[in-house]
Amino acid sequence: MTATSIQAQNLKTLNTLPEERFVGVLGGIFEHSAWVPQQIAARRPFDSLETLYRAMVEQIESAGRAAQLKLIRAHPELAGKAAIRGELTPESTSEQAGAGLDQCSEEEFNTLTQLNTDYQQKFGFPFIVAVRGYDRAGIIAEFQRRLGLSVDDEMAESLRQIYKIGRFRLEDLLANPAGVGG
Repeated sequence: MTATSIQAQNLKTLNTLPEERFVGVLGGIFEHSAWVPQQIAARRPFDSLETLYRAMVEQIESAGRAAQLKLIRAHPELAGKAAIRGELTPESTSEQAGAGLDQCSEEEFNTLTQLNTDYQQKFGFPFIVAVRGYDRAGIIAEFQRRLGLSVDDEMAESLRQIYKIGRFRLEDLLANPAGVGG
């Protein structure tokens, strides 16, 4: 079976699931925010990964600032307390480990801890970056760059990063032979 046929089969299965199962399968696409798939379930069937993804993004975009802030605040700090305590979602654990955040030197960890504190004090929500393709040094540089943004600009950037993370997660789910049925 090719990756494209696996994706198509998983999407077909996803379209036919009972709403509760549909929400359960897609509930981790956007961190702790099952309200996103819940509110688009009635729009099925989706004919492609792109139409499903766009529907989810449009739902977030139309949800308003309060819901968007709640979504942003649902994300963990990078290499933060939740990671140390083992409280991240499986998706976040894998993503942070993929960027090497589980292998920080003491200096890197201390830098990230201070950046998390500074960022949270300035913006009132955690720093979010789609870590795929970044290494620790790149994440630290991005952190420092974004600390210079305004609150509105950073909120918009955080949402763009959340959409990227969601896209990666949705692609991974639909490309996995056991993804939707597993």
